[in-house]
Amino acid sequence: MADGARVLVVDDEPQLLRALRINLRARGFDVTTAATGAAALAAAAKTNPQVVVLDLGLPDMDGFEVLAGLRGWTNVPVIVLSARGEAVDKVAALDAGADDYVTKPFGMEEFVARLRAAIRRGAGLSGEATAENPVVSAGSFTVDLGAKQVTRNGERIHLTPTEWGVLEMLVRNEGKLVGQREILTGVWGPTYTGQSNYLRVYLASLRRKLEEDPAHPRHLLTEAGMGYRFVRE
Repeated sequence: MADGARVLVVDDEPQLLRALRINLRARGFDVTTAATGAAALAAAAKTNPQVVVLDLGLPDMDGFEVLAGLRGWTNVPVIVLSARGEAVDKVAALDAGADDYVTKPFGMEEFVARLRAAIRRGAGLSGEATAENPVVSAGSFTVDLGAKQVTRNGERIHLTPTEWGVLEMLVRNEGKLVGQREILTGVWGPTYTGQSNYLRVYLASLRRKLEEDPAHPRHLLTEAGMGYRFVRE
């Protein structure tokens, strides 16, 4: 499903950049590379990538700064690529707006699968309204499943593709318990069923953006050890 999908790879290791460029182009991706944070932000603005692969350890600025710079104007899926493998690093990256986290060293086939999944999530934000895509209101926020937009108190709320994927799955199953494995498989893919920390981070982010009192949510509810549920009231 590459079909010339635009990928921006940001890393300061020349050998890794070269290996990813060769492997991804061989699989049909349109690859742009950058070795610094400044070059990455410039390349993102110029090429409008469909997914960004971002190393956290860059020579001119921290990868989190690059991520913040991207999130200031684009919801492009971002896969963090890092040698930092601790859970706290993964949670920090997801909380900052990353969509996935790959630890070095990694297998190319799994990496490409994650890349394709991220592109699918990004594509999932485009769609047209139909009778099967209603507008759902809950408290102060409204979810338009057709336009794939969320507003709160009349103001449009910016969601990343992954945030939208989680919210859409819950809203489309209104009132029903949606299991952790079901959400992880539906939004990220079948290789993510053990990544429950991803869900905790993204539900916390959605609550901050949508709930009146994120610490005591009324609409995006947790069923401890089982999954999550969306209710209007």
